[in-house]
Parts: sequence; structure tokens; C-alpha cells
Amino acid sequence: MLYPQRFREFTQEHSDTLAALVCGVLLFLGWLALHIGWLGWALLFLPAAYVIGGYDSAREGLTTLFKERELDVDLLMIVAALGAASLGLWRREYYLIIDGAILILIFAISGALEGYAMRRTEKSIRGLMSLTPDTARVLLQGEEEMLPITQLKVGDEIIVKPGELIPTDGLIISGYSTLNQAAITGESLPIEKSVGDEVFAGTLNGFGALKLQLHKPASSSLIQRVIRLVEQAQTEAPPSQEFIERFERIYARVIVVAGIFLVFLPPFIWGWSWETTIYRALTFLVVASPCALMAAIMPTLLSGIANGARQGILFKNGAQLEKIGKVRAIAFDKTGTLTTGNVQVSQVITNSEYSEAEVLKAAAALESCSEHPIGKAIVQASGTDWVRGVDVQAIPGQGIVGFVNNEQVFVGNTAFIKQYVTQFPEELQKSAQSLENEGKTVVWVVKNPQAKRGIVVMGAIAISDMLRIEAAAMITRLRKLGVEQIVMITGDNQRTADSVAQTVGIDRVYAELLPEDKLDVIRKLQEEYQTVAMVGDGINDAPALAQASVGIAMGIAGSDVALETADIVLMADKLEKLATAIELGRRSHSVVKQNIVVALGFILLLLIGNFLGNINLPIGVIGHEGSTVLVTLSGLRLLKN
Repeated sequence: MLYPQRFREFTQEHSDTLAALVCGVLLFLGWLALHIGWLGWALLFLPAAYVIGGYDSAREGLTTLFKERELDVDLLMIVAALGAASLGLWRREYYLIIDGAILILIFAISGALEGYAMRRTEKSIRGLMSLTPDTARVLLQGEEEMLPITQLKVGDEIIVKPGELIPTDGLIISGYSTLNQAAITGESLPIEKSVGDEVFAGTLNGFGALKLQLHKPASSSLIQRVIRLVEQAQTEAPPSQEFIERFERIYARVIVVAGIFLVFLPPFIWGWSWETTIYRALTFLVVASPCALMAAIMPTLLSGIANGARQGILFKNGAQLEKIGKVRAIAFDKTGTLTTGNVQVSQVITNSEYSEAEVLKAAAALESCSEHPIGKAIVQASGTDWVRGVDVQAIPGQGIVGFVNNEQVFVGNTAFIKQYVTQFPEELQKSAQSLENEGKTVVWVVKNPQAKRGIVVMGAIAISDMLRIEAAAMITRLRKLGVEQIVMITGDNQRTADSVAQTVGIDRVYAELLPEDKLDVIRKLQEEYQTVAMVGDGINDAPALAQASVGIAMGIAGSDVALETADIVLMADKLEKLATAIELGRRSHSVVKQNIVVALGFILLLLIGNFLGNINLPIGVIGHEGSTVLVTLSGLRLLKN
């Protein structure tokens, strides 16, 4: 039973190829029978070739005609082939039936090749799906049990043995190992993972056994989101493709009307015979059809999307691949984008009334409710002896406020705290400015005790962040690619932002911005440069990512909101992939333009040949379908790096 099932699956997947093959065999047998003189057999084989080779095209053409009331190239091909067959039967020139069958065959071969091109692209999805196992080894009441991934719940503990694939995203609660993440993030070297680190479904465990805890539904894993986005990209047509499809509908009507005129006018204008006129009109329907034009865009863009996925660049649809190649200005967030986001507390300065530990614990009580990297660094530096705050509210880009032991506490940047503090202690202010001049971020901690009136400044925490080692080289590469304007937009203070910008080579800096301020900067850049990209990773970057012509999120460090809002995701958090994405977008734009020129050029040459060079129907078919195959294969060039 297994082999018949595999055979059915094979025939279903490759039905277009098998139809073209059978059509070719029947055409050869019909030609051979006609050549020998067996007319009866020829009239049996050739109609069968028409039916088998042209069934899919006829069905699609008639569906478009009756359901959408539109004409398409499939219907034009069938009309031309049936017209040639009818003319051959009428004149008893049966080679014309063969001409029509050749048209059907070459059209079927072209469809099979286009199907092959699409299947090559779809392998990226099947490859992603095969990365994750169907079951996971779950620890239930001290016993290991294999459960389907779909039955996993948040909080489940999962055992992963050495050499096994990680079944779903999770947090390591026990064990140490190295993981090969190349299939997900594009990183070539294994990454060390230990307790507290997040691991991703589809990555390969190394030498150590791991115990994971499921911290989000399996359906929300990184790999599942990638699969859904790639599938979505295949179904969404970019603007250029939508334009071509609208053009095709109008163009098909024009071709039909022109074909009708060509049936009646040439005998009166050029003195052609009716047989010659009809034959030329049928050839015109074939050579003027925009098949190659229709194949000029989508195979190219889908190949580019598949190429990007292999390199850790996720394009959510073909439109973004088009746009990234046209980007003239790029705005970068700082923390987690130009820097690693792995920040740490470097120094604590305090009011004389409070110790460093008290300042850290007050801040950690609120920051424990935050997902911001600075908050995590403060929590990590404060130890474990603190009380979690209540009624905590984060103000994106500014700070956080809440109650700790019935006292209101404020933690945030200078601009935020100035709303509550009229004057900072002079010594603390000087120390804070000195730290900011060193490129460090200063977070103030103040509280409003109920026992006495007024806000009390407890102290400030200096946070340092490591610059990504590839950032400066990436900025240089972007300039060489011709990006006209590169800016930094950040909620951090001006001195820290200037220090980072100077190091990486960015001249234009916008600092101390709220999320809505970042949005305004992007709008101003769009007024000046039209196509603008924004690169970010945090929740406060989401509005700017959505506003930008192309929003680009850091895949691993990025927040869920940023990942969902962005148009492109850099899966490995490698900034140099941004330049690769731009190069890929420009290559795709160049190949699309080449394909359109080739498609239109072939149509023009074949039209001239039809009326001046007296080409026959098979030559017209070969030229027409040959150009379609050529531009399809041309688009597949983008599968190569």
C-alpha cells in the first residue's frame, strides 16, 4: 500500500510534467501515423494530445472567463490551437492539426517548467517544516513521555538528549550544551547555551542533555512564525506583479479585438487568401500573448525570498524585496540594534542617605516587570533580596513607575524624571554628566515617600552597552552601496547617542525621543528621501517600523511586537545581513527589468516576423514559449548567493 500511495503523491505533485510528457508521446505517435498514412490513428492520437496537454489551460481559461469575466493567456492559447486544428480539418491540411498540438505541447512544457521553478522555491518551506520533530519528550510526574507538539502546554518540561533536534522554543532550566542554530539564524558556529538561555525549535543540540520549560505556545515558536510568513509571501502579489496582472487583462482584450480585425481586414488590404489570413490571425494570438511578461516578476521575487531565507533574512512578501533595493535613507535604533543589547550595570551613584544596594533594589522592584534590556541588567545586578513592585506602569522610551512598600518609585531617563524633580543634587548631576560623556546611559531612581512631602532622589544607575563589532563596517558598506542618508534615532540621552554614532560613523543623530518622536523623524525622512528603512528591535520601535517604507527587525533580540510589525527580519541579529538584503533587493530589481525587456522584445520580434517574415505557427509557439521559459529560468538565478 505504501508504494501506490507514494505513486499517487508523485503524480499529483508532478501532474504538469506528466501531462506534458504524455502529450509529447501522443503528438509523436500522431505525427508518425500521419506520415505513414494512417489517418484514422492520427485523428485518434492528436485529439488526445490536445485534451491531455491542454486540459489545465482550458480549465483555467474558462474559469477566468465565466467566473471573473476576464480573458487570459490560457484561453488565447486554446483558441489558437483549436483554430489551427479547425483550419487543418477544413482544408484537409492535417499538418495544421500538428501545429496546434505543438502549441499545446510547448505551452504544457512551459507550465511544467514554471511549476518546477515554483517547487524549487517551495522547498524552502518544506525544509523549514522538516526541521522540527512532530513529538517532544515531556517530563510528566517524573516519567518521560513522548507527546505530539500540538499537545504541549505552557509550563511543560521537555527533555532534549544529545544530538536531538529542539522540538519547540523554550528556556533552559537545567543543563549546558552547544546548539547548532545555522538552519534558523544562519550562524555558522555552534552557540553555547546554559540555564536561563532561550533555545529555538529546529536547532540541533550538541553534547549535553537539556531540560527545557515551554514559556510560550508551540505554535508561536520562531520557526513556526517563519513558516507562516514565507507561506504568506508566496500568496501575496507585490505592486509590480499586481500591475502586470491588471495590464494582462486589458492586454488580452486588445489582442482578441485585434485578432478579430486581422481575420477580416488583410484580404481587402493586402489581398491575402482567407486561409492565410486566419492562419496569420491564429499565429498573432500566440505570439502576442503576454506569457513571458507574466513570468517576469514572481519567479524572480520568490527566488530572492528563498535566497534570503537561506541567509537568515526573512522577507515577509515580495513587495519588501522590491522596496529594500530602492532604499535611499536608513534610520537605526541604538540599543539592541547598533549595540548588542547585552547591557550591564557599570556603576551606581547615590544620595548620601541611601546605599547602592537600596538604589538597585528599588529600581529592580519595578524593572522586574519590564522586558527592556536595561531593566534586565538592573534586575541581574540587584541580586534576589527585593520586593516586586505593584501597580507598575511602563512609559515606552521614558521610564517606569510603580509602588514599592507603599512608596511610589520612579525609574527613568533624565527627561522623564525632570517631570517630578525640579532640581537634582549637584554632586549627583556632575557624576551623571561625566558618566554620560563616557557613552554610558544613566537611569535615575527617585521615590515619593508618604512619610514626608516631596520627591527624593535616591541615586542613579550607569548602564553600559557593548557596540556590535560589525556595526562600523556595515555603515561603511551601506555608504558604498549608495545609501544617501544614515541616521540614529534613540530614546537614550544625547551624549550617549553621539558617542555611539561617532564610533560607527553616523553623522545625524536624534536622541531622547519618545516612540511618537521616532515616528515623526521617519515621516520627515520620507518627505526628503521617499523610500526609508527603519531598523529596530524594541516595543518603542514598533510605530516607526510600521511607518517606514521598509521596517527591519532584529530576529533574536527583537520583541514580539517589533517582529510582527516589521517587513523584514534579520534572523541571526547580524547587521551585515542588512547590506546583503539591499544587494539582494537590487539584484532582484535588475533581473525583473531584464526579464521585462526580454519579454517585450520577444513579443515585438515575433509580431514583426508574423506579418513580415511569414513565420509559421510552431516557430511562433517556440519563440513565445521559449521566451517564457527563458525569463522563468532567469528569475531562478536569484536562488544562488
